[in-house]
Amino acid sequence: MLGKLIKFLIFLMIIGFIGLVGYAYIGPFFGADFAPGQVETRVPVTLDAN
Repeated sequence: MLGKLIKFLIFLMIIGFIGLVGYAYIGPFFGADFAPGQVETRVPVTLDAN
């Protein structure tokens, strides 16, 4: 009984992983955008060189 439950949970994990990878590859074709917003950041740096 416990062995069947463990096999079922492993099966669900594998199916979930395949679904997640598939969504990551096919998602942009359906309008899902995974790219972060790009913002330019400027930080002044003071070098202390002697």
